[in-house]
Amino acid sequence: MEIAKPPVDPAIPALDHELGLVRSAIAMVASGGAPSVSLGGLQFGEQLIEPARALALEAGVRIVPIWTSDEGGAAMRVERIADD
Repeated sequence: MEIAKPPVDPAIPALDHELGLVRSAIAMVASGGAPSVSLGGLQFGEQLIEPARALALEAGVRIVPIWTSDEGGAAMRVERIADD
């Protein structure tokens, strides 16, 4: 007899996917693979900014939010921190 699984909120896989994109962008910039990476049209971009900042700080890079006037989702850029 198979036990019925509760339905999964469709937002959870989308949020996990976008967090994976952020992690990959952070890894690419932190490793020197790119000077910066922009992630646009993130459905959960606004909610991901603070967690992304924490991950970026651990990796030695930074997150720069890109605010738009439309409702097409938020964007962010991962950048190296300048050695000023």
